[in-house]
Amino acid sequence: MRLSSTDLLQRYQRWRQIAEPAFWIVLYLLQTSLNCWVSWADHQRAGLATPFWEVAVWEWSSNLVLLALVPVVILAKQFRPLHLVFQRQNLRWHLIASLVYSLVHVLAMVALRKMAYWSAGSDYDFGNWWRELPYEYVKDVRAYFSILLFAGFYQLLLMRWQGEATLLGEPDEGPAVEPVQQPERFLVRKLGKDFLLPAAEIEWIQAWGNYVNLHVRGHDYPLRSTMAAIERRLDGKRFLRVHRSYIVNLDFVQAITPLESGDARAMLSTGGEVPVSRRYRDALKSIG
Repeated sequence: MRLSSTDLLQRYQRWRQIAEPAFWIVLYLLQTSLNCWVSWADHQRAGLATPFWEVAVWEWSSNLVLLALVPVVILAKQFRPLHLVFQRQNLRWHLIASLVYSLVHVLAMVALRKMAYWSAGSDYDFGNWWRELPYEYVKDVRAYFSILLFAGFYQLLLMRWQGEATLLGEPDEGPAVEPVQQPERFLVRKLGKDFLLPAAEIEWIQAWGNYVNLHVRGHDYPLRSTMAAIERRLDGKRFLRVHRSYIVNLDFVQAITPLESGDARAMLSTGGEVPVSRRYRDALKSIG
């Protein structure tokens, strides 16, 4: 029996929590195995009598630590989304985070290597730290941003699979389905079918390059629009701009948690969180 796209999506959503970590585990296992063979072959061609177990320890110690850090990088991406157009300050934040990422990687990697060498009756020397740390950082910063890039691309594919939204427009003839200036529903194309998405069910809206994402019940529906344009089309009594890149549905806001930076977090009844910048914080607190 051939499965439809809808069935495939539903099945994937059920197995998603297993499939996502399994992908990274398999990827790093394959990468480490290949690196071991290539690195050992390079040593042989260079005339170096390096035992294979040493090469294996180098590669596995490094990649196991990097694998363990993948969830941390993905959480960092969720906490500080890195867009090409919006939130440029987050790039600086991620550059600082990549330094910490590299330092943790090197310290844990060296510790694992020392234990492995000690168990083999030998001693591991990392070398000159001031020379080796910059070298390791060049590799680690590429790994860090590669994970961010892949996670962003995966999120975009998942959003496309879940569906894409459009604003209801004026009909060719006859009355409009909704007032076009403040539509009560959005038209969502999902897996080749059109659905009407009630605006009241939208929890928040997030800027995403040339799109904005309508977040509804754990799904994101991209809509080609700017934040300014979509803000003008929404009901101001229900939706409020709380950040340069976020608009929140006030019906879902349960609490506002202040941060030391002066910003805040809007806690939603659905369990989600939306950042609130200082510029919009007072406007949100005044609602009640």
